[in-house]
Amino acid sequence: MSKKKVKLSELDFNNIGSWPQQAKVVFCVLVAIIIMAVAWFALISGKRDELLGLESEEASLRQEFEREQGRAANLEPLRQQLAQMEQVLQQMLRQLPSKTEMPDLIVDISQTALSSGLSNELFQPLDEMPREFYAEKPIRLRMVGNYHQFGAFVSGVASLPRVVILTMHDISLKPMERGGGVSRTGALELSGTVKTYRYLDENEISDVEGANANAGGR
Repeated sequence: MSKKKVKLSELDFNNIGSWPQQAKVVFCVLVAIIIMAVAWFALISGKRDELLGLESEEASLRQEFEREQGRAANLEPLRQQLAQMEQVLQQMLRQLPSKTEMPDLIVDISQTALSSGLSNELFQPLDEMPREFYAEKPIRLRMVGNYHQFGAFVSGVASLPRVVILTMHDISLKPMERGGGVSRTGALELSGTVKTYRYLDENEISDVEGANANAGGR
């Protein structure tokens, strides 16, 4: 016996219970498919987007972790290099004159200029200016001499027992003028300010740090 085909136009949607068994099965399958599709778009699809976002965030965090791990691996060698650099810096600073040696050093610089044949027309030490690890001592000067005498002065300063660093500021070197005109003797006049440096002891460094801290807290 052949099954009778059910036409959609013959179905009464107001009375689904009267439908043939075959039509009921097909209808239930369609309803289930629709429910699954709605569930997919309403729930599963949203969770899928959230999952993709979490995967992307995980990849980003993993890359950041790997970068930080690489930095951490290099941290100890960098600390060792920093400690070595600090030791070298302290050794270099210790080669500079101390506070008690600075007055004698200034006298030595002045005497070196005189022994080189230079004329000290002005040699005026100014107030000391403390920095973080060292102090600088400006000296305003005006010297007269020739090229050879200035060269001997620089050489003499370099040969002093202590390391002497002289930096020049606003220095002018020009032919010496006599009576409103340029001297014909080849004399040169050097004028301006030089700075020499000394190291600070631990107590002085503490005082400088305290002064900086007080100034920053105002």
